[in-house]
Amino acid sequence: MPNIKSLPLHLRPREKMLERGPAALSDAELLAILLRTGRAGHSALQIAESITKQFPNLTKLTREDLSSIKGIDTAKIASILAAIEISRRIGNQSIHHIQSPTDALPYLDKMRHSSREQFIAIYLNARHELVHQETISIGTLTRSLTHPREVYHPAITHLAASILVAHNHPSGDLAPSEDDLAMTKRLAEVGELLGIPLLDHLILTTTGVYSFREHGHLT
Repeated sequence: MPNIKSLPLHLRPREKMLERGPAALSDAELLAILLRTGRAGHSALQIAESITKQFPNLTKLTREDLSSIKGIDTAKIASILAAIEISRRIGNQSIHHIQSPTDALPYLDKMRHSSREQFIAIYLNARHELVHQETISIGTLTRSLTHPREVYHPAITHLAASILVAHNHPSGDLAPSEDDLAMTKRLAEVGELLGIPLLDHLILTTTGVYSFREHGHLT
């Protein structure tokens, strides 16, 4: 492979990233940018390709792994490990845990102000991390039509371990209707059969939140 500087501009990793964005680059090209320089007879891109071939899972790279690659000094090792750690921390920040109704409210805030009743389901994994959110139905001023099948089908598709559902009352009245109580009971029963429990059902208005669990309708 020729020296990176001898490549056409659109093939050089740094220039390619600036022109097309980082998503357009391969793992090796991104690594080459971190390496900056190569060694005698080997470009930074060649060394980067050697790394990705030997260690396909870059997130598990260690100092010892990188030290085994010719042409990588301590400065390059530090740059790569720092980039991996930043990626890990950003990934952790993007994981949203929902342990209580309060944790779910940021994902439901828009429905508070809707002029029509909406029914939304939030799907969680075994660690209570958000894996999917879906609007199940949008109804009228006073009613949304929802069937348990429509609620639990995405739960199965996304391998959810539990769910939390919510709907709004455009009227501003937080009190659950008889239909709300019946729906909650049915969802809880289906969840028990499927092994995907209903954690809570929330009613939202512009001024408050009603939790079925906190009011004893779910155990």
